[in-house]
Amino acid sequence: MSGQQDGDKPDKSGEADMAQAFKDLARGEQTASVLENHLTALERKIDELLAKADEDQRASQHRPEINANNSKQTTSGSSDASGS
Repeated sequence: MSGQQDGDKPDKSGEADMAQAFKDLARGEQTASVLENHLTALERKIDELLAKADEDQRASQHRPEINANNSKQTTSGSSDASGS
């Protein structure tokens, strides 16, 4: 009988190890899911920033004369102030 009890003891220890392994695995999967959600949110923000930057760049390329006029006004305004 003591042989059976000794045989049962490793099984219980193995079951406890398996239970702990499943708990650790579940916790790891939960952590991975949270990280994936954060990365998805970051990717969305990066995409929005890139789209805005592209939009701003296209807008500035379509209006070079406006940008040139603004630059001239700023430059002439600066020289007037320094000449006084």
